[in-house]
Amino acid sequence: MPVYSSAVAAAPTRPVPRPIFAAVPAVLALLALLLWPAAASADTPLRLPGQITDTAGVLDANAETEVQAALDRLYGDHQVQLWVAYVPSFSGQSGADWTEATARASGFGPKTALLAVATAGDYNLWVSNDVTDVSDAEIESIATDRVRPELVNGDWAGAAVAAAEGLGDAMTPASLTPLIVGGGVVVVGGGGLYLYTRRSKRKRAEAGAEAAASIDPTDTAALASLALDVLDVRAQDILVDTDNAVRTSAEELELARGEFGEQAVAPFATAFAQAGAALAKAFEIRQRLDDAIPETPQQRRDMLVDLISTCGRAGRELDARVAEFDGMRDLLLDAPARLDALTQQVVTLTARVPACESVLTALRAEFPAETLAPVAQNTTLAREQLAFAEKSIADGRDAVALPAGKQGPAVGAIRAAEGALIQASTLLDGVDHAETDIRHAMATLPAAIADLEQGVAAAGQLAASGGADLATAKAAAAEALTHARASQATDPLGSFTRIVEADATLDAVLARTREAQEQAERARQKLQQDLTAAQSQVTSAADFIGTRRGAVGAEARTRLSEAQRHLQAAQQLASTDASQALQHAQAATQLGAKALWAAQSDVRQWEQRQQPRSSGNDMTGAILGGILIDSILRGGGGFSRGGGYHGGGGRGPGSFGGPSSSGRIGRSSGGRF
Repeated sequence: MPVYSSAVAAAPTRPVPRPIFAAVPAVLALLALLLWPAAASADTPLRLPGQITDTAGVLDANAETEVQAALDRLYGDHQVQLWVAYVPSFSGQSGADWTEATARASGFGPKTALLAVATAGDYNLWVSNDVTDVSDAEIESIATDRVRPELVNGDWAGAAVAAAEGLGDAMTPASLTPLIVGGGVVVVGGGGLYLYTRRSKRKRAEAGAEAAASIDPTDTAALASLALDVLDVRAQDILVDTDNAVRTSAEELELARGEFGEQAVAPFATAFAQAGAALAKAFEIRQRLDDAIPETPQQRRDMLVDLISTCGRAGRELDARVAEFDGMRDLLLDAPARLDALTQQVVTLTARVPACESVLTALRAEFPAETLAPVAQNTTLAREQLAFAEKSIADGRDAVALPAGKQGPAVGAIRAAEGALIQASTLLDGVDHAETDIRHAMATLPAAIADLEQGVAAAGQLAASGGADLATAKAAAAEALTHARASQATDPLGSFTRIVEADATLDAVLARTREAQEQAERARQKLQQDLTAAQSQVTSAADFIGTRRGAVGAEARTRLSEAQRHLQAAQQLASTDASQALQHAQAATQLGAKALWAAQSDVRQWEQRQQPRSSGNDMTGAILGGILIDSILRGGGGFSRGGGYHGGGGRGPGSFGGPSSSGRIGRSSGGRF
């Protein structure tokens, strides 16, 4: 089968004399031995550990999930297993040679494919020869027209998804059959396929943008994990929405300025100006994205994330003032009644001042000045706030008397009076509660100190598990204790307040620390159970497959390999990260069970194909166990690894080496991107 490559064919050369030609293998073998250490240290062909291999580190968790979903769809629809490998380079080999060698080393079974991407700038799509539904031309088209554009845009996950969808489309006749329209026939050619692909990609991007709309626009880390085309659509949407919001806000602000005056709308004008500046920056970014100067995929990604987050900040500047803006208009409608109610509050609070002054005089006779310091000036400050409230109420009444459209200052006057009266009430309440609070603090402070001391001691015992939060809370508690011991006689109320606050904070951190410890202990206990179950399941699957490998296919072997990998990870993390180890152990158990189920299914199908054999010449057990290799299982007659030709199905003992000694086992296409 042809292999598509970007290499240029060498110029014809004269025939090489036979003696020199005969020496070439020996020279190549010597060179291979000399160069082997250097080659092995690079990204040499490898046995892939799983269906997705990313030694280049270009896929995050979301991207890997997206790729796996596409691989699963392809297998579910067409039973073709696509493997994907991202590596830094192909270590000097061509993409076709690297993927062929990796396919051999990985022991791929029938109906498999491999997309290999060297992030240095090479790629290759390999398809096994038995996938006859995909032609060489289609492999080249998938690689060139679908995979390569995604790589050029820096969308690593998109390249794998494009490969899976391209293979699926190639094996789905309905996707490329002629379309019958009104009795006529319209053949969908290359241009139609391009339009179909572009529309499909646009639909995927729009669907992704709808999901991305739920992401906080200022969460740049989450935005950066989105596909590039999804980011682009999301950026366009939020730019239009933000521009509409700013335009509407400008109109509303102008109306409010005429009604309430410049001073009343000053906070809203500031928020609007900040939002407008952010929007202008977003438009500037969009212009640079759309101009003729190209950006690298990473530059484009960074600019789109910046645009989205900038629009998000602009929207928040306006949203933060919505309730206040609406309340300003509602307040003016009810201004006369509001002013009357505020006047009544002034009268009530003014009547309380003399009684509070009497309370303070009595307290000064009983407690030292340091103890009364927090409330000593409360009545004086309350009188000042009441006087300011009366003036604000008078200003408000004057504003309400003005013609419509000029009454805006009443809003500011009402809010000023409300704030002053709230503070005056709080000051007088403090005096009323002072005696009770001081006596309560003096009576309960020793117990509070003792309780906090116990908390500090407990924090010391849990210091290794609590981290920085516990250390900070413990230090604050120790400082509060020092202050309380020195000031409990002169400032019992202040000391008690600090002790209570420090104790509450420390208790909350201690509770979280103890809960984390308990969870870790539960995870350790469960981990031992799950590790035992995983070990048992994986061992059972490995024994079954190992003793029946002559009939077991690629799926069972793949699941077993992954189960063994997860089991090893669980064992390595058991002593340092029980939670992660538990996840690996559970994955190993599930994959081990799937491996055993798939292997048992393979063996049952193999047994059903066997013909009755005479008792003296029955080699079924040896073939099933893999001791003898039955070429019938490999697709008919041919040369066996043991030598000799076995027509109609050969049997011979296995030997050291790969699954095939010569010849290409697949077709591929790729090149630079």
